[in-house]
Amino acid sequence: MRTIIFGTYDTAMHPRVAIIAEGLAARGIDVTECNLPLGLSTADRVEMLAKPWKVGGLAARLASRWLGLAAKARRLGRPDAVVVGYLGHFDVHLARLLYPRRGVPIVLDHLISAANTAKDRRIAGGGLKQRLLTAIDAAALRAADIVVVDTEEHLEIVPEKYRPKAVVVHVGAPTPWHQAAVDPTADADASGPLKVVFYGLYTPLQGTPVIGEALGRLAGAPVEVTMIGGGQDEPETKRAAAANTSVRWLDWVPAAELPALVASHDVCLGIFGTSDKALRVVPNKVFQGAAAGCAVITSDTAPQRRVLGDAAVLVPPGDPDALAAALLGLANDREALLKLRHSARQLAAERFTPEQVVAPLTERLVPPHA
Repeated sequence: MRTIIFGTYDTAMHPRVAIIAEGLAARGIDVTECNLPLGLSTADRVEMLAKPWKVGGLAARLASRWLGLAAKARRLGRPDAVVVGYLGHFDVHLARLLYPRRGVPIVLDHLISAANTAKDRRIAGGGLKQRLLTAIDAAALRAADIVVVDTEEHLEIVPEKYRPKAVVVHVGAPTPWHQAAVDPTADADASGPLKVVFYGLYTPLQGTPVIGEALGRLAGAPVEVTMIGGGQDEPETKRAAAANTSVRWLDWVPAAELPALVASHDVCLGIFGTSDKALRVVPNKVFQGAAAGCAVITSDTAPQRRVLGDAAVLVPPGDPDALAAALLGLANDREALLKLRHSARQLAAERFTPEQVVAPLTERLVPPHA
């Protein structure tokens, strides 16, 4: 079976589609890319859609990429299936045009809803803008033959008429994250501080001000924290953590260097937001941190509890006291820390590899008799 991974996605910013491609290839599917990155982040795209005066810039950039994609697609010939990468709300329509409904299923990786993401990031309120984003979501879902979401909770909010063609594919972690894992007993230093890392875009979903408040409460404790990234809630997070001098702030780290950097820490922090969306997701960093051999601390939500079980420390969303207590507990109990790191790593190896997470999609694409 030959599959084309199609669209204006950027795997450096959004590794999700790379995981799907790697997983399909690992399951014996011939995978080819037809990709021209748009060069815009999730926030950039949603903001342009929420601010009509910026849509012209998005349309012009999209049109130039589409011309190149169409030319590439013609050279690649007819595939057996097409997977439209993350943030493909518009790309799916080009894919539908290039590959009409005659035996070539179009898969849309609907990792985010434009309307729900704009609401979560406080980019668009109600009214006309929200209705426009909802219409964009609906049009993308209608154009696809198979719709991929990342959690059962996101499956439940797919409009009922599109739900039968939806399938849950967890985010997982690319192979470099699994390869970056180290034996935690090899360099364990019970006398040293607990090394903690967070990386992200400081969106409301991630709840970084909660992390900041927890770090402020841990001033003077044997806990060293590396905070990587920046974004919407960064100033508030830094203010909340100001009392703690054991926090290192990095603007960002190249994607190729991030797995090893995260693996050099004891604990990887997940998300702690309280928005509706925060209660529906299992973020990249949870899968990646576990694959890298870190203990994971994240919010106690239904999807994260279902995926992680007791292989992580789960704390109530929006609760800095609980987060601070969890970090201090691991700093003072290295045996529990090592056990958590081993459990997370084992779970990732068994369930979070690309080959494992794409199994439900493969079952839709490849009939049992094939």
